[in-house]
Amino acid sequence: MSSFPVRVGDPAAVAKEAVDLCMARGAAAADARVVRLAQEELTVQDGRVREADAPEDFGLAVRVVKDGAVGFAAAPGGFDSIADVAQGVARRALAVARDVAPLRRVPTHLAGDASASGEYQTAVDEDPFLVPLEEKLDLLMRTDAALSGRREIVSRSAGIGIRREEQWMVTSDGGLTHQVLVRTGGHAEAIASARGVVERRSHPNGLGGQFKAGGFEVVRGLELESQAERVRDEAIALCHADPCPEGQRTLILGGAQLALQIHESVGHPLELDRLLGCERDLAGGSFATTEELGRLRYGSEQVSFVADSTVRGGLDSRGWDDDGTPSGQFDLVRDGCLVGVQSGRVSAGRAGLGASTSSSRAEGWYAPPIDRITNVSLAPGHGSLDDLLSNTEDGAIYADTVKSWLIDQERRNFQFTCEIAWEIRGGRRARLLRLPTYQGSSVSFWRSCDAVAGPSEWELHGIVNCGKGNPMQIAEMSHGAAPARFRKVQMLGVSHSN
Repeated sequence: MSSFPVRVGDPAAVAKEAVDLCMARGAAAADARVVRLAQEELTVQDGRVREADAPEDFGLAVRVVKDGAVGFAAAPGGFDSIADVAQGVARRALAVARDVAPLRRVPTHLAGDASASGEYQTAVDEDPFLVPLEEKLDLLMRTDAALSGRREIVSRSAGIGIRREEQWMVTSDGGLTHQVLVRTGGHAEAIASARGVVERRSHPNGLGGQFKAGGFEVVRGLELESQAERVRDEAIALCHADPCPEGQRTLILGGAQLALQIHESVGHPLELDRLLGCERDLAGGSFATTEELGRLRYGSEQVSFVADSTVRGGLDSRGWDDDGTPSGQFDLVRDGCLVGVQSGRVSAGRAGLGASTSSSRAEGWYAPPIDRITNVSLAPGHGSLDDLLSNTEDGAIYADTVKSWLIDQERRNFQFTCEIAWEIRGGRRARLLRLPTYQGSSVSFWRSCDAVAGPSEWELHGIVNCGKGNPMQIAEMSHGAAPARFRKVQMLGVSHSN
């Protein structure tokens, strides 16, 4: 990647002015980000437009390390006014560091460096912001209409979400980067009521839809309209289905459900700030410790987790994180053994590491970067889903698509309820089941995995609503998975899952 020119008055020049002022005032390190964000949210519900929003945001953030303390400040602006606030924001960040310094217990040290320069842009085939609004709404209206037509359907919705983030970043290490990140996605959902039972069915998943880095080709690939009748009919069928039986069973999870399982029981507990005890909000601890790296048996030999902020389509695929550290790929769990964690420069410095893993991000210009899950995926195994089903005994359960979940403060014990399940008979999915609910403990659950389907079944699933921190920040990331099988999993009955 080549560097780009800095012109007087442009966002990169504004960021450099702020960094230069901090360093002239005695800072040990400083960085500045100018961020411009554009979004578009469209939702049709029950035949009417429920949401049509297109917010934009623009601002400057400055972070400084001085006297072993971190100071952060930010301010909104625009192309014509952002330069006017640069010096004020830099002075405020310095003042915060000055005020915090007497209170710190351990001096802050930024591990590694942020000297990289260059440009990065998400690969986009069809600019989602240039697709006419009428075309988007027409697609959603057609999808909504296809979800209707049965009296049991009491609510239906379809939506499209688009986001474009442009960032200019300058660091005191000499880093100068510019990146444009684009993500697109959508959803279809039907809620049915029959026999005193209410059930929901979603496409492609139950986390508000499927999102990937890319353009409007992502939405077209979801085939919202063509999948709508299936979604509708499955919602109704679930109202008539038997509850999933309780007891210890073999469980096969589909990729969409595994995405959230990975997120909650692998991604979050392996953020380094949690391992160090520095993050406690929103079930913020971790059962893992840094001393267990290379020793903890996190899963079976069939289980490997790879963190990759370069994978095509990943919601956290980019050129650099918000510390200015280049993106990359690394192992978290290799053949069942814990070998890595996700870190930013602050947490890596606190842990005495030589460099971070480029896992530090901020929600926007108004927030400081913190350790965040990147694109963490379960490595594929072998064979197809049909192979996996055919080699699984009668009475096992196949479940997919999250409905609700719980997890404890150390990310150790969990409970998930899926939207849909089938009992396996004769090596295939047979009887439809509702409210499949399973519980377990993170490490023992992943140790019980004895098979993962192969690359042909592997897919990235996006999560756009991950909350962490105080004040809370929202981040986006993807998790790739193929269906996987787990032995002796405890399934709960309806009385426990409602």
